[in-house]
Order: sequence, then structure tokens, then C-alpha cells
Amino acid sequence: MNEANSMQTTLSNKVSCSGVGLHSGKPVQMVIYPAPAGAGIVFKRLDVATDKAFVSARYDAVSETRLGTTIQNRHGVAVSTIEHLMAAFWGVGLDNAVVELSGPEVPIMDGSSEPFLFMLECARVIRLAEPRQILRILKRVEVRDGESVASVEPMTFGDEGCTIAIEIQFNSKVIDRQKAFYDFREQNFKQSLSRARTFGFEHEVMALRQMGLALGGSLENAIVVGAEGVLNEEGLRYNDEFVRHKALDCVGDLFLAGHRIDGHFTFLKPGHAINNKLLRAIFADESAYVIAQPGKMQVAPAAYVHAPVAAYA
Repeated sequence: MNEANSMQTTLSNKVSCSGVGLHSGKPVQMVIYPAPAGAGIVFKRLDVATDKAFVSARYDAVSETRLGTTIQNRHGVAVSTIEHLMAAFWGVGLDNAVVELSGPEVPIMDGSSEPFLFMLECARVIRLAEPRQILRILKRVEVRDGESVASVEPMTFGDEGCTIAIEIQFNSKVIDRQKAFYDFREQNFKQSLSRARTFGFEHEVMALRQMGLALGGSLENAIVVGAEGVLNEEGLRYNDEFVRHKALDCVGDLFLAGHRIDGHFTFLKPGHAINNKLLRAIFADESAYVIAQPGKMQVAPAAYVHAPVAAYA
């Protein structure tokens, strides 16, 4: 691994956007700020008291996985629909940032990671002086939830990076069964996954809205699948946009490990719930992984923790 990839990163400048929450339907403003090494990704709710406003983007903070990933702090303050933004952070190699939100949900934008990726590229990712730490998988870990299966296993000995094999299947002739393989040692997240949009089914829209969900959803920020085809006038961005978006969700959810992961992942009918279940299973087995510096096998210091939020509040 080259020197640039072995060091922690943050942003050179702050960057902002506005949009609507997919489920709340309410306007939301978002500003992403640089953060110091070791901070990780931290969300800050501006609409609650400052001493309760910070929510760390961590797998063990996940409190809800229905129709999106929600994280919550010990005060019960939550931030939802974070997965597309987290995937963009992973895609540009960003380790540390503070995300300020005017409300409880990340704006949905166009339903993909592309708008976030564009913002981050405009703000410019820069290297910090401290080395990056990688979570390296040492043995196979597998979890199941009904028909969903997720697993991870070590890369070939001495190799580094992340690969994903994924298969989805829906009772819809528009989607049916789709399979894909992504090797992020060679493939680029921006080109392969970032533009793939979230999707839903026409017959589910009314039921979701009666439940107070998907109130901000529209053909502008999601693919809507009808009985005979896609309802979006412009059609699909990729022939296999559905499986690409599911892979994008997996990438975003996996970055809640707090580190980039060296390992080969396999997903069958994945969703946010099983993605989080896999991370929890990995961390529950200390023999399944090490935290190491890129290009090195030694375990990073056990005392490593994220910087306190007071350092950049």
C-alpha cells in the first residue's frame, strides 16, 4: 500500500448542502467539517442540546435498520438514513469528519452517493500526520437472518483490500435475480457504485406513507418499480442498478466498523439488519480480526480510541 493510503485523512474545507429527509419529508441542512486524527465520523444534531448532540458513526450505535440505518447515542438522540453518506466517505477514503445536521435525518439528495461524493471532492480530502488503522479479517465469520446470509473471510495471504460478492432476488420481473462482484483493489467506487439509487415498489408506497415513512420519497430521489417496469421517466442508470445500490448500502454499513476492512465479503439477499449483524459478529470474536497499520501485520495499540468530541466541538 502506498504512503497516501497509509495515513489518516480529513477534509481541507467544510462543505454544505440542503435537501429533504427521505422518511420525514422535512427540509434538512447539512455541513461537513474537517476533524482531527482519531475522531472518526461523528454526527452532530443542531436541533438538540449541545451536550446531547453528538452521535458516533459506529456499528454498536445502530438502533434501527428498517428501511435505512439509524444510529443513536446514550441520550436517545438519533440520526437516520446515514448509509449513502457513509458509503461516500468510504469511497473517497475519508477517515475523520463532523457532520452537522439541522434535523434527525441525512438528506436523501438523488437517492445515491454521487451528490455526497461530489461535495467531498470539492472540499478536498487531505492527509494527516497520523497513520491509518485497518481492520484485517483473520478467519471466516458468517451470519444468517431468514433468507439473508452475510459472511467475510480473509483475503489471500499477504494481500490487502476489500472485495464483495453479492446476490439479490426479488419477486419482481423487473429486478428478479442479480449478481455482481466488486474488487476494490482494482475498481473505483465512484465509477462502479456511487450513482446507483435507492429503490422501492409502487405497491408499497402508500403503506409506507400511512406508517409515516417515505414522506420525502419521489421519482427525483428513488427508483420506483411498478408491475410492468420502472416508473422513472429517465429509466435506470445501469442495467443492474438494483444490485449496485445494495452493494453501495453494504459499503456504507460496513464503514460503521470505524475502520476500513481488509476482507472478502459475500452477501445473499442483504439488508441493513444483516449488515450490522455481521459487524457485531466480527467484533464479538477477538480471534476473527486484528487492527493493524496498512502494509503491516502487527496489532495496533489496544488503547486506541476516538478523540473526545470536545476536541473539535
